[in-house]
Amino acid sequence: MDASVVGDAGTGTVVVFYRPDAGCVARANRLASLGPCVVVDNTEEVYDPAALGLDPRVHYLPNGANLGIATAINQGVEALIACGCTSAILFDQDSEPSDELLNTLPLTLKSELARGTKVALIGPAYEDGRLGGIAPFVRFGMWRLKRIAPVGTRPIEIDFLITSGSCINLAAWPAIGPMDDALFIDFVDLEWCVRARNKGFSVLGAPALRLAHSLGGEPVRVFGRAYPGHGALRHYYQFRNCIALMKRGYMPWSWKSTELVKLPGRLVIYGLFMSPRGEHLKMALLGIWHGLTGRLGALSRG
Repeated sequence: MDASVVGDAGTGTVVVFYRPDAGCVARANRLASLGPCVVVDNTEEVYDPAALGLDPRVHYLPNGANLGIATAINQGVEALIACGCTSAILFDQDSEPSDELLNTLPLTLKSELARGTKVALIGPAYEDGRLGGIAPFVRFGMWRLKRIAPVGTRPIEIDFLITSGSCINLAAWPAIGPMDDALFIDFVDLEWCVRARNKGFSVLGAPALRLAHSLGGEPVRVFGRAYPGHGALRHYYQFRNCIALMKRGYMPWSWKSTELVKLPGRLVIYGLFMSPRGEHLKMALLGIWHGLTGRLGALSRG
């Protein structure tokens, strides 16, 4: 795998697959045509990239089982580091980045580093038309999040970014450490951003850049507001990891306070407005229990 060019020499991409369709494969093939691209596949019992239709230039890492988003990202990042890349743009399998994002994001990272800013990662504002359009950037505030409009051209200091579309400064990776495998999925990106900021690195939003990104499944509308729709298993991880992170001393009280405010409402919404209601409520409560008792990793159905 050559360390060639996506926007800037030395930038590669990581895409995490889980039961991908033809569109996911086509998007990964496009990225591989632009520079080094690692696809980490968490699909059960799938190992053959040719059978999927992947471009031979894709560096394919099949796990043969769902090892979680954190482990998959770690595998992809380590592969890019091994081939000499200096930055990595992370994508979900359904993300379709524009040429502008692929070209501008790593160049913006490089520019900020040249200015002397210790940057962990930088990312665009994401846009999900189902949830009301362009999402604001976020800073933690006591009892509620501070929403920062993505306006202007200068990068904005924020507290966290979602994984998809974010560009990691790989020089900072050894100091910050990998994503937390034990979280499996949900809050993985937030925990890593908190750890990065605790070590003196910046998390930056690029307000002029956009990534079309669907957050979850079909939204559920409650009293006029849209909430991302997820399966009951996903809600298990959301509640579990939220509680688990609240127990960690390095997580800021400002973030913990906002989650304490939002958790009861989430429990009501998932338990009353998402079908099957009983399953959603059961899995959310199980997640709370496992978070309190320290059970992390993949949920065992046995």
